Parts: sequence; C-alpha cells; structure tokens
Amino acid sequence: MPSIAAIEIRREELTSPLAQSLILALNAELEERYPEEGANFFRLDPEEVAVGRGAFLVVFRGHDAIGCGAVRRIEPGVAELKRMYVSPTVRGQGVGRLLLESLEAEARQLGVRRLLLETGPRQHEAMGLYERAGFVHIPTYGEYCHTPHPHLSVCMAKDL
Repeated sequence: MPSIAAIEIRREELTSPLAQSLILALNAELEERYPEEGANFFRLDPEEVAVGRGAFLVVFRGHDAIGCGAVRRIEPGVAELKRMYVSPTVRGQGVGRLLLESLEAEARQLGVRRLLLETGPRQHEAMGLYERAGFVHIPTYGEYCHTPHPHLSVCMAKDL
C-alpha cells in the first residue's frame, strides 16, 4: 500500500482541465451506479467554490490527481459537501478520510458550524466513510426534496 504521507491536497479551479477530468470520472461512475433518469445531481458552479464561499480541492499522489471534493456555503453557518471522489485504484487507503478532513477544515475557515451532504444508497464506501467521520442521517433537504427518485437520495449532516 502506498504511503499516505505522499499525499498532497490543494485548491484547484473548478473549471481547470484537471478538475474537469476528475468530475467526468465521478459522473461516469455515478451514471453507472444510478442509471435511472433524473437520479444524479451534478450542479456545482465555479463561484460557489470561490475563496470566501467554498473550495474545490484535488488530492495528488506525486503528479497524479487521485481525488477531489468541494465544500460550498449554502447559508450562514451551513455548508454542503459536493463532488467527493477518490479514484477506485486508491480506495481503502485513507485518501477519502484525508480529503474529508481537509474539506471540514475549509468549512470551519468559512465559519461553518453544520456540514450537509447527499449521497446514494449504492455508494456503500462513501456512506461508511461519512458515518465513521460522525455524519448522521437526516431528512432530504434543498434540491434533494424534489428528486424523482427519493429512495436514491441519502442525506447526512455533521455538526463541526
């Protein structure tokens, strides 16, 4: 197993080719796991992760980008995790945990006291990661209240 010490996590522009390649990989995986029409929510705008509002982070091992994630403030004191992704080739090695900790740190710097997220029931690895990190299940919120497939939306929250 490669060393976790070789990991670097840094901000990246959401519109960069690197960020877009990671998001395309995430979207492809989600579309494979959730082929139902209207089951996937892919919206994240660059201004939502601008300095002072949020962050888009990329995980590097050496020169290789192996994961990404975002945090966006949605109201005073509340932010949402979006676009969390770790390459399947490095899952189970602690990369997701480090990324989640970095996103939580970004949220704290924004003055966030409560962190929300939405995932799906077919993402067992993600749900396990979030539960181990202290997230608890909550009712759907925001745009997820109106999904055509409510059984495919799992919402969680954590007080920071």
